[in-house]
Amino acid sequence: MVNEVRASHLLVDSEEQAVNLREEIVAGKEFAEVARTVSKCPSGRNGGDLGFFGRGRMVPEFDQAAFTQPVGEISEPIKTQFGYHLLVVTETR
Repeated sequence: MVNEVRASHLLVDSEEQAVNLREEIVAGKEFAEVARTVSKCPSGRNGGDLGFFGRGRMVPEFDQAAFTQPVGEISEPIKTQFGYHLLVVTETR
């Protein structure tokens, strides 16, 4: 069982923007560069890297996605109280 994940994310205001950015990333844009450019979260400075975190550390919608997302796959937009996130899990342990 996975106890911790390392993930990167970006945060934007609209679902439409998240969908468009996901398409750009899937088509080849680097996730970290997009996060540095557009993310409203302070983690954007680090390419969206959140480091390792355990279950229950993030808001429920984000937590659920982080612990069910396959490593390396870009999530669909995740709506939380903060806006819309794109998430990529980079490691598990």
